[in-house]
Amino acid sequence: MPFPNSSDLSPPSFILASIPGLEAAHFWVAMLLCSIYILAVTGNCAVLFIVKVEPSLHAPMYFFLCMLAAIDLALSTSTVPRVLSFYWFDTREISFGACLVQMFLIHTLSAIESTVLLAMAVDRYVAVCHPLRHAAILTNAATAKIGLVAMARGVLFFLPLPLLLLPLPFCSSRVLSHSFCLHQDVMNLACANTTPSLVYGLTAILLVMGLDAVLICLSYILILKAVLRLASWKERLKVFSTCIAHICVVLVFYVPLIGLSVVHRFGKDLAPLVHIIMGNIYILVPAVLNPIIYGVRTKQIQRRILNLIHIHNN
Repeated sequence: MPFPNSSDLSPPSFILASIPGLEAAHFWVAMLLCSIYILAVTGNCAVLFIVKVEPSLHAPMYFFLCMLAAIDLALSTSTVPRVLSFYWFDTREISFGACLVQMFLIHTLSAIESTVLLAMAVDRYVAVCHPLRHAAILTNAATAKIGLVAMARGVLFFLPLPLLLLPLPFCSSRVLSHSFCLHQDVMNLACANTTPSLVYGLTAILLVMGLDAVLICLSYILILKAVLRLASWKERLKVFSTCIAHICVVLVFYVPLIGLSVVHRFGKDLAPLVHIIMGNIYILVPAVLNPIIYGVRTKQIQRRILNLIHIHNN
C-alpha cells in the first residue's frame, strides 16, 4: 500500500461505523434508537418541568438533578440526531471539524456530569452527617456556583483534546469504531506520534472522572459510618434510603464509562459490535434511566406525573 500524499494528511471526513450484519435493518435500528431518544428527552424534560413547578423540590439535591437532566439532554442531542441521520439517510461521513466538536461536547458534558454527581454525593454527606448545617452550607447561591465550577472544569480539562488532534495527520483508515466521535477512537486513526494526546487524555480522565469517583466513594464511606452509629436498623435504613437514588445514578454513569474505557484500552481484538453497543449504552442509558430512578424514588415527582396523566386523560 503506497504512502498517502500530503492531500491525505488532513482528512475531510471520517466514516461512522455501522452495526455489523445489520446493514439491511438500518431503518429499524434507527427507529429503536429514536424511540429511546424520545424517551430520554421526555423523561428529562419532565424532571426539569416538575422541579420548576413543585415548590417542595426547590432544594439543592433537585437543582443538581435538573443539572443532570440538562446535561443528559445535551449529551444525547449532540450525538443521537447525527446517528439517526446516518442510519436513515446513509450519511456515513462526518467532517473533521464536526467530529472534533462532537468529541469535545461528549467528553466535556461527561466531565460536567461527573462533577455534578460528586456535588450530589457531598449534598448527601452533609444532609446525613451534618443535618443542622445543611441549609446553611448548601444554599441556592452555593448550588449555582457549583454548577458554574462544573462547567468551567469540564471545558478547561477537555478543550485541549480536540486541539491536540487538530494538527495530526490522518493517513490510515478513516473508519471509526462508533457511530459518533470519541477521543481515543479518532486518535487511533492518526499516523503520527499520538503520545501527547494519549497522555493528556488519560490524565484528564483520571483527574476528573477518576478523582470524582474516589471522592464519591469517600463520601459514602463517611455516610455509612454515620448511619451505623444510629441506634436501630430501622433508623439506619430510613436515613440510608435517602441515598439510594443517587447511588443508582452514580452506577448508571460510571459502569458504562468504565466499560467503554476498558473496551478502548484493551478490547482491540473484540468484535466491532461490542464497541458500538458499549458506545450507545454510554450515551443513551444514563439519559433514559436517571429520570426513571428519581421518579421512582421521589414521591413529589410521582405525584406530579400522575396529576399530569390524569389531566391529560380528562
